[in-house]
Amino acid sequence: MWRRCLLTGMLIWLAATPASAFVAYVSNEKGNTVTVIDTDSWTVTKTIKVGQRPRGIEFSRDGKFVMVAVGDDDTIQVIDTKTQEIVDTLPSGPDPELFTQDAAGKTMYVANENDNTVTVIDLKKRARLGDIQVGVEPEGMTVSPDGKILINTSETTNMAHFIDTTTRQIVANVLVDSRPRFAQFKHDGSELWVSSEIGGTVSIIDPVKHVVTGKVTFEIPGLRSEAIQPVGIGMTKDDKTAFVALGPANRVAVVDAATHKVLKYLLVGQRVWHMDFTPDEKYLMVTNGVSNDVSVIDVAAQKVIKTIQVGELPWGITIAQP
Repeated sequence: MWRRCLLTGMLIWLAATPASAFVAYVSNEKGNTVTVIDTDSWTVTKTIKVGQRPRGIEFSRDGKFVMVAVGDDDTIQVIDTKTQEIVDTLPSGPDPELFTQDAAGKTMYVANENDNTVTVIDLKKRARLGDIQVGVEPEGMTVSPDGKILINTSETTNMAHFIDTTTRQIVANVLVDSRPRFAQFKHDGSELWVSSEIGGTVSIIDPVKHVVTGKVTFEIPGLRSEAIQPVGIGMTKDDKTAFVALGPANRVAVVDAATHKVLKYLLVGQRVWHMDFTPDEKYLMVTNGVSNDVSVIDVAAQKVIKTIQVGELPWGITIAQP
């Protein structure tokens, strides 16, 4: 009898115990720190001092490290997720902003804003393999789902550059609206989405034909069009719904990814910038630069459920399971 009671008690305890928490790392551009957030309790667990002007931030594919681009120090700093301390640096070019990795986590591509290049880094050797010349003020970075094409957007040239990852040569340039900031493929590779901050649109590009096939536009009652500035993009794994950060509009747009129509706007903090999903895709966390906080969005309910205070001018965010 006692064994049955013990077994029942253990089952109840297991059912009530939450799954392993995820952890979020937020780069604070002006505070020169990285804030660590536990997503079970939605609390800040640590603040890590890093280099000058941290922006792009991403977990390594194995989850052992968090890498952050510290633009004014012209390098990528590497944080050990166990000790939560800086353990190494990677050799970028001047003023690194955003970066991406291949699916295997062997190669990193870094957009260097000040010299119009993308630096290629061997992550195992932590060595610089070379540079790719692109347009003026490169920023947005992503790799196609099949790993064959690297995308870089150049803010001043107003282009999305298609780069062959084998030859490291540009194979196409696609003109988009003014000041492209971010690029995101659908998971099935059928579309490339590029946000244009000043243009106020998201361009939908056919990755095979290299042409713009449509645009997502935004209208918010009571706001002037110039206040609506798309930046970060998040796409659900089923490619059905996209979320677009609209900068000083202080909203995240929820977009039907098939029709490219805006479904609703979610009011978040001030100057919403970048975002990331928890790995189970239950939540989307977005950084709000002017209000110095992070908004937590329930993805299924499409509702903001929490605000977490972080450092000064939060910019980027990355989330993984510890």
